[in-house]
Amino acid sequence: MDSEQRRRYQAAMVSTYCPETIFPDNLAMRDGTERSHRYDILASLHSGKVFIVNSRKRNGLIIFKSYHAEFAGPGAVVGGDYDRDCQFVLPVGNLSLLEPESHEDRQKAYLIRRQWIRLIKQITENSVPAQRVQKILEQFEQYFPAEMVADLPDVAFSMLVGVLPQTVSIVRRLGSDLDECSDYE
Repeated sequence: MDSEQRRRYQAAMVSTYCPETIFPDNLAMRDGTERSHRYDILASLHSGKVFIVNSRKRNGLIIFKSYHAEFAGPGAVVGGDYDRDCQFVLPVGNLSLLEPESHEDRQKAYLIRRQWIRLIKQITENSVPAQRVQKILEQFEQYFPAEMVADLPDVAFSMLVGVLPQTVSIVRRLGSDLDECSDYE
């Protein structure tokens, strides 16, 4: 391949999607969730503090890293060295974070966080992007009210399962009719 063709090829490969553009002000909840609350949580995570998502409530935290997001549901640990690199957080439900009372509580919470990560990993193993979106939406709707899930931004789900935000928008609009949107991505 000559150098002129290589330059054109490289220029065509440049993506206009840049994850930094979604943090933090461009990622807004439709229900008007307080930004200051999210910044307080983020500051606590950056400080290295360790918390456990209250297992007695239907709540959780979407933790945005550089190129992906993770969901920490009830009982999962957040913070410590594991989440110091997070760039943004998005509470789901009425978030309640507790400090671990013992070493055993902390250990158990790490195991639960790992289970949440494994659940998302199972979803992302599907090679069809639209089906990944449909599955993550179904999982969230099983646990949270549909209105709450509808208020979560497309980019949150896209970063959880590795698809473009446009794919999430299309799947949400078309519902379970995956045949029409399976060609996306």
